[in-house]
Amino acid sequence: MIELKNLCKTYRTANKEIVALDGINLTIHDGEIFGIIGLSGAGKSTLVRCINLLEKPTGGEVIIDGQSLTKLPRRDLLKLRQQIGMIFQGFNLLEQRNVIRNICFPLEIAGVKKKDAEERAKELLKLVGLEDRGESYPSQLSGGQKQRVAIARALATKPKYLLCDEATSALDPNTTRQILDLLKEINEKLGVTIVVITHEMRVIDRICDSVAVIDSSHIAEMGKVAEVFTNPKSKIARDLIVPKDSRAISTEGGRRIRITFNGEEKTNEPFISKMVLECGAPVNILFADTRFFEGVLHGHMVIELPNDQREAEKIITWLRGSGVNWKEEI
Repeated sequence: MIELKNLCKTYRTANKEIVALDGINLTIHDGEIFGIIGLSGAGKSTLVRCINLLEKPTGGEVIIDGQSLTKLPRRDLLKLRQQIGMIFQGFNLLEQRNVIRNICFPLEIAGVKKKDAEERAKELLKLVGLEDRGESYPSQLSGGQKQRVAIARALATKPKYLLCDEATSALDPNTTRQILDLLKEINEKLGVTIVVITHEMRVIDRICDSVAVIDSSHIAEMGKVAEVFTNPKSKIARDLIVPKDSRAISTEGGRRIRITFNGEEKTNEPFISKMVLECGAPVNILFADTRFFEGVLHGHMVIELPNDQREAEKIITWLRGSGVNWKEEI
């Protein structure tokens, strides 16, 4: 289990201090895929680098399996880091080494015999679907293949935890889905706890169990992915879930209502058509989306009520008796 307690990170320059993390508290349970999402500059990459102390916190604690990393002697810290693999947006492969030698690199550092290291590398190449590319060099690989090699290298020492810092940001949508599915498979087959850093909600909702939304160095919201997706409480979460171009669509400027569906029968009903027909009043659908989480269909939509006050109140009254979850957007 990973625990962050009142974690802080401040960068100091000659003229000012920059607060990257301010009082971060979160718990990542063994075996889950935990997402951390935020806009650029929010502090998410600094946060993940503090987990393995690539960035040393200026305050608070990083506790892994009951051990406070900031209090460990250097030798013990280096040993514990073997339990934490990491992959990056830029892959960070060694260009002068072929695929097999790239995967063997952390094993060489750990003092593993060459023969054993190569056997481990071949096992991992099979796991990531690159059995036939062991002798290839990074320059001969596609972006998706490079990330698969990076994943194999990160798993070489059989880590308990895998940190993914914007691991799919440089990939096209189809390759992104393939890499995310591979990470999900690794989580299920090997039981590796995975921490995913991203600025894209599509990454979170595809593979994550839980999510923390970070904004301006603070945790703005945290919970199960389905809960945050259908009922975002913070402005930043709503901004990340609902595309800005969708929020901008407005014909009348009327009151806005968010309707959520959490696996109820109404998820598959022609709900809006029924409401409009029975109320005799039009609405403007600004945004709508449905997703499957853990085999259950969840969805939400944002509608804009007509400017006519009587028509708007008809719809509000109808919603109150409809049995669906809804609330007015502020």
